[in-house]
Amino acid sequence: MSCWLLLPFMLGIPLLWPYLTATGNSNTEEVKHPGGSHWRVKRDWVWNQFFVQEEMNRTNHAIGQLKYGIDNENSNYQYKLFGDSAGSTFVIDEKTGVLYAVQKLDREERDRYTLRAQVIDGTTGRALEPESEFSVRVTDVNDNEPKFLDGPYEAIVPEMSPEETSVIQVTASDADDPFTDYNAHLVYSLLQGQPYFSIEAKTGIIRISSKMDRELQDEYWVIVQAKDKIGLPGALSGTTSVLIKLSDVNDNKPMFKTSLYRMNVSESAPTGTSIGKIMAYDNDIGDNAEMEYIIEDDSQTFDIITNHETQEGIVILKKKVDFEQQNHHRIKAKVKNPRVDEQLLKYHAETSTTIIKVQVGDEDEPPVFHLPHYVFAVSEGSPRGSSVGTVSATDPDQRKSPIWYSIHITGSSVFCIDDNGTISTVSPLDREMSAWHNLSIKAVEKYNVEQISSVPVYVQVLDINDNAPEFSDNYKTYICENAGSGQIIQTISAVDRDKSIEDHYFSFNLSVEDAQNSSFILLDNRELVLASKKSLSCTYPS
Repeated sequence: MSCWLLLPFMLGIPLLWPYLTATGNSNTEEVKHPGGSHWRVKRDWVWNQFFVQEEMNRTNHAIGQLKYGIDNENSNYQYKLFGDSAGSTFVIDEKTGVLYAVQKLDREERDRYTLRAQVIDGTTGRALEPESEFSVRVTDVNDNEPKFLDGPYEAIVPEMSPEETSVIQVTASDADDPFTDYNAHLVYSLLQGQPYFSIEAKTGIIRISSKMDRELQDEYWVIVQAKDKIGLPGALSGTTSVLIKLSDVNDNKPMFKTSLYRMNVSESAPTGTSIGKIMAYDNDIGDNAEMEYIIEDDSQTFDIITNHETQEGIVILKKKVDFEQQNHHRIKAKVKNPRVDEQLLKYHAETSTTIIKVQVGDEDEPPVFHLPHYVFAVSEGSPRGSSVGTVSATDPDQRKSPIWYSIHITGSSVFCIDDNGTISTVSPLDREMSAWHNLSIKAVEKYNVEQISSVPVYVQVLDINDNAPEFSDNYKTYICENAGSGQIIQTISAVDRDKSIEDHYFSFNLSVEDAQNSSFILLDNRELVLASKKSLSCTYPS
């Protein structure tokens, strides 16, 4: 049987003086009898360790008895007590050797005292034995409650964690003796926190009992109790609190606040214009609440940019819109979390969508020419009022304002334009003076003269054969006398200011009069070659 089970029994019978024979203290010694005779007596200290229960309220509480020798009825023996606690905490009856505690003891302050004792002859005052050391052990009573030295506690656990997930371990301490009557054997239990949490009675580990949703409740206060004496009668208890916070997991998909948004945009708005915002909500927090907006249709005209600070979707114009072509647009947009763990994909199987209706506003726009530029041709020399060509512009707005045209050129005006956009000549044109004319035609709306647009018009003047050939120079020819017949004395060329697809070809002839009487002949080799018919003397101009 364990000695600890016998300890309460030993503490309950202090009058049965607890003593053990001290090893090494037994021998024999010759003692002189008072009558003068000598005999040998076996002396023996009878003690080893004494026990006293803490918190004893009685003064002069007897602990045990010191005995010396076999004949302990010798009235001449006197017991002396020495040590740092002798006289203040412990005293001894010099006649009987009974040891007393004169103060209430606290085991948690001091659980062992070491004392020394000596026996002297009361008649002679001579020490019969050297000082001998012994100890007094203070035994425990359950006078300290368990304490949570690290409390209050705080723990974080992910929401939706499975049952039996460990949250935190709490630990209490008990200053009592764990080997005495289970005084420091602790049992943990929950006073508050069920049914969401449980605690292991021996270890103090708090575990999850059921799944919890942070979006319903994000923190819980749990009260833990620790009892000593393994919960038996007379046990003391202490409590602590544990704040358990649920951290977020991405178990919620973003949802639009409304199924329909209406927005407006002017047809004159440039690309990149913000036309409105859409907003979804997500019950998660932090990175788990980040959103990404996507346009499922009409992505050529519109786009959505996510503002990561506000989690709003900004609808922008990606391409200019035209009221006259399409005065409203219907956009379908969706929202999702950009990052989702694989084990949480089941919560994001479907995405939330919304409809955006965009109304295009009409603007008073300037006239629009049918072509970005015009090229016309007219023959030179055409009479005044000849038609060159027609330009055309229309009002793109619904009211279709009539258009006035005007013509602008650099220098003298040789063209005019009528209300139908027909360009005519004011006077005959000469290609040799100007082969091209660059015009600027303006179109102005009749109902709003501030709406103006212009278009370039290029007029080519076509050539007619209205110019005679001309000699390239005013030739002066010299010839030496005695020049031989057939000698080439001059080459003559001609030009024509008219335009020809191919090179000009000229025919050269001497006048009839000169052909009959002249001393020269012409050789036509696409150039006029003047040669002599006979030998002549040199002739020089005077």
